[in-house]
Amino acid sequence: MLVAKNISKKFSGVTALSNVNLELRPGKVNAIIGENGAGKSTLMKILSGVHTQYEGEIVFKDKVVKFTNTKEAEEAGIAIIHQELNLVPYLSVAENIFLGRELINWLNMVDRKQMREKANALLQRLNLNIDPDTKIAELKVGQQQLVEIAKALYTNAEVIIMDEPTSAISDKEVEQLFAIINQLKADGKTIAYISHKLKELFSIADRFVVLRDGTTVDAGDMNSVTQDELIQKMTGRQLNLQKSGKLISNAEELMTVKNISLKHPLLRFTNILTNVSFTLHKGEILGVYGLMGAGRTELMECIFGLHPKNSSGEIKMKGKSCKIKTPADAIAAGIALVPEDRKLHGLILNQNIKTNISLTVLKQIEKWGLLLSTKKEKNLADNYISRLAIKTSSDKNLAKNLSGGNQQKIVLAKWLATHPQILLLDEPTRGIDINAKAEIYKLMKTLADEGMGIIMVSSELPEILAVSDRVLVMCEGELTASIPIDEATEAGILTYAIYKNELTA
Repeated sequence: MLVAKNISKKFSGVTALSNVNLELRPGKVNAIIGENGAGKSTLMKILSGVHTQYEGEIVFKDKVVKFTNTKEAEEAGIAIIHQELNLVPYLSVAENIFLGRELINWLNMVDRKQMREKANALLQRLNLNIDPDTKIAELKVGQQQLVEIAKALYTNAEVIIMDEPTSAISDKEVEQLFAIINQLKADGKTIAYISHKLKELFSIADRFVVLRDGTTVDAGDMNSVTQDELIQKMTGRQLNLQKSGKLISNAEELMTVKNISLKHPLLRFTNILTNVSFTLHKGEILGVYGLMGAGRTELMECIFGLHPKNSSGEIKMKGKSCKIKTPADAIAAGIALVPEDRKLHGLILNQNIKTNISLTVLKQIEKWGLLLSTKKEKNLADNYISRLAIKTSSDKNLAKNLSGGNQQKIVLAKWLATHPQILLLDEPTRGIDINAKAEIYKLMKTLADEGMGIIMVSSELPEILAVSDRVLVMCEGELTASIPIDEATEAGILTYAIYKNELTA
């Protein structure tokens, strides 16, 4: 259906792709696999008309094509679902789905009724029960991801590129998406599917193409390789994760959370969180797992002082009651939050690495109490670039030009510069490659060994089991289990995540 021949692409003199070759076959899910920075997203953006300047050629349905924009690509039959959401936050769901292709009635006016009806049908197909008139800004990340998928489904494209489509949706929604993909395959559609979740690829993909450092490494049928073989092709090495054997029950208590509740901002008599209580120990990595809507992100936000008007409960730091009504209060208490959406809440994308890292500690790098010391700022940035192995040629590079894994390291650096006692990590490895994940796991364990308390929210059970010392499980805004890692299993955690149980943490 589509062939890329000797595709090369440079950004500011840096080679992102070098003579990449790719075949996408009809009626197949073609998995595009590789570490962050391997060139996967860049290649997909070339195929879909986002990047228009490149070397090489694209052959689509036996004809050489060169798109000048994404609309041309869509009209030709190629649609892309971006990893980073591409929605207008203050337009409605229906308006986003039909943006640039609005339906017109006999009066030559926008037919909002028909748009709502068609949008609702698409949402129902994805089992997303929301009003098409809802503003995108009011949706959680997982729901926004499904709206992106609905946009692509409406185009009726022949090639659908999915860049990390399941990175922020629940297992149930993943099942529904896979059912839709299987129907698209049966209809002869071509799917290009990028994901770092290898287990997921083995259940949905027919073929694979591996990219490494901007070049094509290998391609073949999924049933001809193992997961370990794919990891070796991607990284050139094998990564092994083992359960933590650390005993933390006798360690010093860093933070105690008692009866944290959060009222729904719109629905009366409805709670997002209800009486959540737990303790975090010095040097402990506490994993938090739950399905979408369980309240994991909201719990982290309450601890960080983001919902003072609607939240209640008590937080104690080393046994002393601590009033946290703002993020500034949390920072002063020694708490840092790495948010779920690094691009929206974690970074200033158009600023350089140096500026992003120093944002949280401006007082530390002042000169005479009036001006910022460029020397101190550079020393701070260089220290964390080295410590966290951030891949960049200069601290002056813009954050938006780095890969997802390196962007996440910048967010981590920004908060580590505050020297926190407690680090809250909300989906810290979402959308980053296996090697970058391993580096972040290693950093987490090093920080914990130094005495820092870490709370990590993750949607990936293997990650929870590999990194945590203890697992908290949430269901519908309540804490349903607190499990020592040596007793934790995937089946057990999922049971508590699906069913509410009266269980004291």
